[in-house]
Amino acid sequence: MANRGPSYGLSREVQEKIEQKYDPELESRLVNWIIVQCGEQIEHPPPGRQHFQTWLMDGTLLCKLINSLHPKGNEPIAKISESKMAFKQMEQISQFLKAAEIYGVRTTDIFQTVDLWEGKN
Repeated sequence: MANRGPSYGLSREVQEKIEQKYDPELESRLVNWIIVQCGEQIEHPPPGRQHFQTWLMDGTLLCKLINSLHPKGNEPIAKISESKMAFKQMEQISQFLKAAEIYGVRTTDIFQTVDLWEGKN
């Protein structure tokens, strides 16, 4: 992504395999589900892995999503801010990940904050 230079050698091969496994149909289904689940006026991102990553990268949408899975008044993330500061965005992603684990997502299925931030699979 924007923060990383090009990959070479084995790293490049691994990156190519990851890119080959990317499923645009699954992306489309996920985008639609997130928008319906959040129940708000949320714009569809342009198709593609980078656009999907950018759409989620500030953590705002992820926090809204996890809150939407809980009853009103019992949301795990009390304050969701739409900040442009990187550390605030990463903090929101971390809040989402903690809430997802409490919700029941297995720790082995949870990504690292930096993975979303840097566009890793």
